[in-house]
Amino acid sequence: MRLAMRQLLNLVTIALPCVPAFFRSRSQQALVELDLRQQLATFAEKGRPPRLTPTDWGFWVMLSRMWSGWKEILVIVQPDTVVRWHRKGFRLYWHAISKPGPGRPPIAAEVRALIRRLANENGWRARKVQAELEKLGICIGLSTVSRYLPKRHSDRAQRQRWNTFLRNHRHDIAAMGFLVVPTAGFRLLYAWFVIGHDRREILQFGVTEHPTSSWIRQQLREAFPHDTSPRFLIFDNASIFSDRVTEAIRNLGVEPRRTAFRSPRQNGVAERWVGSVRRELLDHVIVLNENHLRRLLREYVDYYNADRVHTELRDAPDGRAVQCRPSPKARIIGVPKVGGLHHRYEWQDAA
Repeated sequence: MRLAMRQLLNLVTIALPCVPAFFRSRSQQALVELDLRQQLATFAEKGRPPRLTPTDWGFWVMLSRMWSGWKEILVIVQPDTVVRWHRKGFRLYWHAISKPGPGRPPIAAEVRALIRRLANENGWRARKVQAELEKLGICIGLSTVSRYLPKRHSDRAQRQRWNTFLRNHRHDIAAMGFLVVPTAGFRLLYAWFVIGHDRREILQFGVTEHPTSSWIRQQLREAFPHDTSPRFLIFDNASIFSDRVTEAIRNLGVEPRRTAFRSPRQNGVAERWVGSVRRELLDHVIVLNENHLRRLLREYVDYYNADRVHTELRDAPDGRAVQCRPSPKARIIGVPKVGGLHHRYEWQDAA
């Protein structure tokens, strides 16, 4: 008895979905048969689970647009899948008929790779990379350079601007300071330097283990021979800059200007150079002795004055000529500087 009831219940369950067929029109019934035949053909040809082709996608998308009851007989996929197919087809359709606007002219793949190369090898950002490219005869916009730079977290210290007074009077201002460098034997060396505010050029530097006021006065006489002295010389309140040093500065026809106590920003040009030489040289080497430090600084100062493109100047302090591409087959080579820590880029004809 229970078996007969179960079979009767199964029969009713199978028959109930067929009841709507008695109320469909001829056209609707034809669509139902077409849908079922398509699904059977899919199962027969592709196997289980069936792998649908773009033709199957197009069939069900078109059917969903023509008949509202398409979901009732869909078995092989979920209705949401058909909706997703329709949206994907819509995007492809508009992508095919859309015409690209004029926009910016594309730059060559060689230039894009060069932008990333300059940034990765030297840690440069957009303005310095753009200035270096101009020295190679490649003129592109700053926003274009920024687009192809590798991602990096911004450094707030590198976005600081010069004081207005220093910027307006930089042609007549120089600054001096000391850089303390530990050696491999835990001794301290003192690197003294003078930098001009106009072109950010290192005018003179010296290295000693025991700095004295007499030694500084001699360095100043070598830094400002004849009538090359600036109008103002800025320096901090270090005890080494004694009254005798101040008197020697006045004897050179230069007005000394001390910064306020604990105010390194008042001597920002010198402090920034100290940061540059630490980041770009001293953080990567172990200084052995005084002669070693003097040689390293000499190589770095030569690179800094003649080759390194300054962000503010868009040029090297000593001035660097623009080199145009000599021939279509020429390629860009990197000339190692400061032992390979930095590079100068030039055009070279292919062999």
